[in-house]
Amino acid sequence: MAQKNTVISICKGIAIILMVAGHAEPPTLISNLIYIFHMPLFFITAGYFFSRKYLDDPWSFCAKRFRGLYLPFLKWSLLFLVLHNLWFEIGLLNEEYGNWTGGVTHPYSRHQFVQRLFMIVTSMSGYDEFMAGAFWFFRGLLIASILFLVLYKIVDSRTRLSSVWSVVVVCAAALAFNAYRLGFGLRISTIPNGGLREVWGMFFFGIGVLYRHFEPRIGSRWWVALLCLCVMCVGAWNHWCGMNNNGQLRDLATLPVTGVAGFLFTRHVSGLIDAAGGVVARLLTYIGNNTLYVFVFHIISFKVVSLLKIWWYGLDPAQIGCHMVIHYNNHEDLFWVLYTVAGTAIPLLCLSLYRRLTARRSATLQPR
Repeated sequence: MAQKNTVISICKGIAIILMVAGHAEPPTLISNLIYIFHMPLFFITAGYFFSRKYLDDPWSFCAKRFRGLYLPFLKWSLLFLVLHNLWFEIGLLNEEYGNWTGGVTHPYSRHQFVQRLFMIVTSMSGYDEFMAGAFWFFRGLLIASILFLVLYKIVDSRTRLSSVWSVVVVCAAALAFNAYRLGFGLRISTIPNGGLREVWGMFFFGIGVLYRHFEPRIGSRWWVALLCLCVMCVGAWNHWCGMNNNGQLRDLATLPVTGVAGFLFTRHVSGLIDAAGGVVARLLTYIGNNTLYVFVFHIISFKVVSLLKIWWYGLDPAQIGCHMVIHYNNHEDLFWVLYTVAGTAIPLLCLSLYRRLTARRSATLQPR
């Protein structure tokens, strides 16, 4: 089991690197390839570790999800909220430059601060999206995993279906809801953005549970991985969508295919890396075990590369406020590679330094 967990950790490491790369605005085809499967990959790997024992002890699962998702979201969202106006004071944000759609952010008034504080605590929304653009995932995984547990428990207790077919029913229910959501504009008003991503997350969480059950039969075959790669390339070339908030009915047919294909391909590559061992396997395992810090700090880490890009092209220094990266010449140059490296490495280097300093401090305080 340890080996399998290592492989899944490598999958998560690859997934977080792809997320950072997607935010770095790479060439269109690469961006399309990343977005059609990288977020489903996170939900599938989360579902992989779900245990049926939680049907008899649901509160322990909910408490675990609360500690692992809501509390980190609350801590880091409040930090970014407190620092929001400071970003303007030191120039990391400004009211001239914004994201690729032209939107900009502004300093918060006292009223806006309190309103966002309330939204963070009560609905896991209202966070400073210009410095915490990936934070929706905390809410998405929390809601998706708990919804999955509730529906799984209902189906399991009210029917005579096997555990596998119960999970299949939950996944089918998720697809049915999103079909109605996309076809008729249904929204879950209590969930920010209507719940589309969260229900997709529940579907892929269930796929992770099913994969864990059938993993010995599925195995890891090179021809399956090659077929999955071909499917992903077709999806990228045809601009199939990922888990965004503006889906369309076509996604019901394409996203499950690309999401599962992307996972199977990544799982195959991760297995090869794990079997080879060495520094790459250790590095990706470490990244996969510490994805939280990359989620939280990759956007602020981008600013280091933005400073370099401003110097390289002689741009307006105020472009440091671009979100998530400086858009100038972004699909032609290779700065997206530097953004990806910095967005992944800087948070983890800081984490490693912090842990070493903490360990050293603890050692000095130990009685001799």
